[in-house]
Amino acid sequence: MSREKILVTGGAGYVGAVLVPKLINAGYDVVVFDLMLYGADVLQSCDPAHLDTVKGDIRDQAALKAAMVGVNQVIHLACISNDPSFELDPELGRSINRDAFRPLVEIARDAGVHRFIYASSSSVYGIKSTPNVTEDMPCEPLTDYSRFKAECETILAEYQSDSFTTVTIRPATVCGYSPRQRLDVIVNILTNHAYHNRQIKVFGGDQLRPNIHIADMTDLYIKLLREDKTRVAGKIYNAGYENHPVREIAQMVKAAIGEDVGIVTTPTDDNRSYHVSSQKIARELGFVATHTIEEAVADLKKAFDDGLLPNSFEDARYFNIKTMQAVDLH
Repeated sequence: MSREKILVTGGAGYVGAVLVPKLINAGYDVVVFDLMLYGADVLQSCDPAHLDTVKGDIRDQAALKAAMVGVNQVIHLACISNDPSFELDPELGRSINRDAFRPLVEIARDAGVHRFIYASSSSVYGIKSTPNVTEDMPCEPLTDYSRFKAECETILAEYQSDSFTTVTIRPATVCGYSPRQRLDVIVNILTNHAYHNRQIKVFGGDQLRPNIHIADMTDLYIKLLREDKTRVAGKIYNAGYENHPVREIAQMVKAAIGEDVGIVTTPTDDNRSYHVSSQKIARELGFVATHTIEEAVADLKKAFDDGLLPNSFEDARYFNIKTMQAVDLH
């Protein structure tokens, strides 16, 4: 039986580096379309017989068209990720995160792709006072990064048809170990500091921060590839799991790393707090995250123990903003 071909934009990124090996093991052929800013070696564990890596920029429509030949489904992860990286060069961010999106969707549709899964962000909601943020609530993005994520959701919805299934996921903050590690997201930041400095700084502490383990996030993408189109066509889903105050996350990290770890709390002006509901995806698709923040911390601790993440404060590859500062994309 022939294997379905999946194109993953940004497939050599933080989530992609965990997702792509899973896709291959699940029986797919994979095309990774990525700038490879963090190196192609993050995919070295993959069977090369089922992996095609294309070093390319999603603004390059000719390269996209060539890579899209024979592709059945697309998972679109590529973007200038997180607000600080985006704000380094707003024009660059706009060109990649928004302006390149419609051409990408049209190239996929015209190439005969039958499903397009888009990684949006739970940040599209902005600040909500309601205790449970659900998918039917209005998007009120606070930054250009979030605004363009929301705009791309609207663009994608225009292309939903019987022959082209569109699905949007709004993930919470992803945490845990990846061959292309990020140490600039909350659980991973706190774990890095707890492990190496034996101290965690918490700014405020009452703010709720939704997280999802990278194992759950990547399992969900595979589930979305396989769902009957009648169940997911045109749908938008939150994908989170644990909504904990920052101070509780710090306590979890301390418990996993060692009781000698100190927690220092200081006031903050950043009181963004939101509780993202993942009830819709549980109800409609039966997806419930099963991996915990504690597991993410334990996985990172093991990676530190095993020497897999050297120079974890200095090396630019763990920090999107440092990498963006080091490269000239334009």
